[in-house]
Amino acid sequence: MINLDRMKIDRKEAFDITVSVLAIALIFTFYQLGLKLEPSTFLFYMAAAVITLGSGFVLHELSHKYYAIKYGARARFVAWPAGLALALALVVVPQIIWGPGAGIFFIAPGAVYIYAMRPISIKENGIISLAGPAANWVLCALFLAPLLFLSLPLQLARIFSIGFAVNSWLALFNLIPFFPLDGSKVLAWDWRIWLGAVLVSFFLVSLPSIA
Repeated sequence: MINLDRMKIDRKEAFDITVSVLAIALIFTFYQLGLKLEPSTFLFYMAAAVITLGSGFVLHELSHKYYAIKYGARARFVAWPAGLALALALVVVPQIIWGPGAGIFFIAPGAVYIYAMRPISIKENGIISLAGPAANWVLCALFLAPLLFLSLPLQLARIFSIGFAVNSWLALFNLIPFFPLDGSKVLAWDWRIWLGAVLVSFFLVSLPSIA
């Protein structure tokens, strides 16, 4: 167990998280729909992105924070304004120059910064890093289950489908073994665990095409 007081989110961290969620929702919407947006469709995709991609991003980062605190460190999410601006430019500028469909979907909203009171071991760092993709796996299950077992209205089914897809891709992307992505630290800890995590993510990514 950890001291839950240390999980508290102060005003600055809450602001960084909120701005990041809204920014990545906007980037996702521009990527999916282009720049000429009908208001009701824009609002639907923004809401869907906040619920699906936003929840995946927040739970991913808070899982890192939880395990960092569990191992005795202090941790907080810090937004990267330059990363958000770059991501927005990559999805908007190519569409202005070359037209619809030319945008590049890339998000680098920020990261959990860890302030260790003692050296964090390679294993502990690997577990902290794996916690993020694992959180996305949990969300994949939560979004997929209603699609498999319930008869959902079309719009709601679309949101759940987006939620499953974006969280499966978030997990896989973050397991790429290049610093500063999570995969580099999981691989440094144990290549077998990293490989297993990648295979789980590949399996989840493949499910939409066979569902």
